[in-house]
Amino acid sequence: MQLGPRRRAVMGAALLLAAGMSVAAAPAAAADPAPTTVTVNARAGLATVPDTALGVNDAIWDAELGTTAVSDLLGAAGAQMIRYPGGSYADIYHWRDHTAPGGYVAPNTDFDTFMGSVRRISAQPMIIANYGTGTAEEAADWVRYANVTKGYGAKYWTIGNENYGNGHYGSEWEADNHADKSPRAYAEGVVAFAAAMKAVDPTIKIGAVLTTPGNWPDGIVGSGDAGTWNQVVLSVAGPSIDFVDLHWYPGGGTAAESLSKTNQIDDIMFLTRQQIARYAGAGATARIKVSFTELNVGVGQNTQPGALFLADAYSSLLDNGVFTVQWWNVHNGIGTVSTVAGQTDYGDFGLLSSGGCQSGGTVCEPAMNTPFAPYHALSVMKSFVRTGDQLVRAGTADPLVSAHAARRPNGDLAVLLINKDPDNARPVAIQYSGYTPAAGAPVVTSFRNGDPAPSTAPAGTAAAQTLPPYSLTLLVLHPSSTTTGAPGAPGQPTLTAATATTATIAWPAGSAGGSPIAKYEVHRQNGTVSEQLGETPGTSLQVHNLNPGTRYTVNVITRDAAGRVSWSSPPLTFTTGTPATSTCTVRFTDVTDWGNGYVGNIDITNTGPAPINGWTLTFTWPTGWQSISGSWNGNWTQTGRDVKVTNADTNGALAASGGATSTGFVGAYNGPNVLPTAFRLNGTLCTTA
Repeated sequence: MQLGPRRRAVMGAALLLAAGMSVAAAPAAAADPAPTTVTVNARAGLATVPDTALGVNDAIWDAELGTTAVSDLLGAAGAQMIRYPGGSYADIYHWRDHTAPGGYVAPNTDFDTFMGSVRRISAQPMIIANYGTGTAEEAADWVRYANVTKGYGAKYWTIGNENYGNGHYGSEWEADNHADKSPRAYAEGVVAFAAAMKAVDPTIKIGAVLTTPGNWPDGIVGSGDAGTWNQVVLSVAGPSIDFVDLHWYPGGGTAAESLSKTNQIDDIMFLTRQQIARYAGAGATARIKVSFTELNVGVGQNTQPGALFLADAYSSLLDNGVFTVQWWNVHNGIGTVSTVAGQTDYGDFGLLSSGGCQSGGTVCEPAMNTPFAPYHALSVMKSFVRTGDQLVRAGTADPLVSAHAARRPNGDLAVLLINKDPDNARPVAIQYSGYTPAAGAPVVTSFRNGDPAPSTAPAGTAAAQTLPPYSLTLLVLHPSSTTTGAPGAPGQPTLTAATATTATIAWPAGSAGGSPIAKYEVHRQNGTVSEQLGETPGTSLQVHNLNPGTRYTVNVITRDAAGRVSWSSPPLTFTTGTPATSTCTVRFTDVTDWGNGYVGNIDITNTGPAPINGWTLTFTWPTGWQSISGSWNGNWTQTGRDVKVTNADTNGALAASGGATSTGFVGAYNGPNVLPTAFRLNGTLCTTA
């Protein structure tokens, strides 16, 4: 009879021993890796998924733009918004005669063809009005044709593309015929375009182009300008716009580095909203939304890194309330060919193959419209986030495993798990707060490295999964029981006052369910853990014992007399200040910035009644990608994110009631440059000027 492999091995060893030959002991089996803990907190609410969330770009130079084959593919992948006429081409495109002087226009890519494809899949358009070589009147006529003549109902219109690339800061790729290429000139143009376009259709939404925090030319003040691009554009155009438009190509020398860039998104969004609040006028934070209309990975654009990056970045941006995220591009064309994690990567930024070859025809892409890995990631996103879902906090301590979650109105919970390790499976143990999943194997959708498409089958449990190397894994869970009569969630909380250690928060009331409302609870999101800060029967609360200069994200939930709780409110993020009075004052200034570094200055004033002879200043960088590369007028050291500065020999004495000195440094950053706000002088928390 035929022997199985294990039995043959045993008999072989016995024969060797009988012949007097020695057999080496088998090596001890390697211990299974400890599971990564994934925490899903269903009561730590984030943003609600809009009907424009999942987007892509399409371009007039793409001959496949209006085809049924492409429309059907985009519809199947869940595209909800499509951008036209294509990146920088927008600033040379004239819609009336469908021309782009200096660029190629493919047949059958005109506006009506584009709108036909958009309507075929029930998506929404985002249209870029030509700022660079066009006029406000041309844009207004486009609105009239689209929404009055044709009845397309095109709601979202951005003024220009990457207009900071017009040469004002030294690099020039964006067409701009205006003699004045400053941010003020662009902002004044946005105001004029918005007025002309809204005179035709007051219901449209107008977007202005900003630079993404931490990306060139963020932080740079051009010659003759009153501030950075974002500061000037928001200050001038803020009252005239409805959203801002950002692009993000974070780069990275390796796939691992590229995939790690998504940890910058929370700070990108924090700085973007901080700039809107600071510069765009009263009520701007609630009125002005954020879009990311171009996005792609630095390495592995059409292999698994692209897929993992798309899923992680889309999810993180939607967590932060971005109303649309749009991949660049539907088709783009073959680039530098390489091998990434065993798969051929064509260096093509498209979701679908263009079917092209390298010069000489030595390497060719798959057939036209063959989906690349990021396309399949988009289809997984379609199953993960649905319009009306509330994203909730999920996370891990493992840098190679990302987690996201969404709570659905029917009670289901979707959990997206991303294994960024190209070589090893990752077992995960999933813990839930505020949610109890039903027993049994959940439905799991998996997309692994080299798969031709995602596959779906029951697998594992709600509490334990094994994530294949370089994979996306989506669990859709049902609740263990339904809760009827639960109260409604409170509305959007607002910050009405804040000090260094307190914050007063107010919110619209929730609705009663099966029992009267008993109270509201305010919870802080501390990572994936909710910490209750207080409770009240009213609709406002002052919370105490907060840390100065610290960013907080809080939610409010409704609890009724029967103990039932609501979904959480939308999140509120705020930063506490520093003492109104102290015995010291610190002013931190970004003096001169060049996009990945800057000259910084710190002014220190002793406002106390006693002189200071010898001082130590301490603070903490808000992120892990900030550092010091040089300094003067002080002795600077950095340990991790903690910075300590001691006086130089010449500036250690600070007279009482106003003695002052300054110290400076050269700072470096490779992500959003969130500046510190809390400083201690000889252990005393100072007032930040």
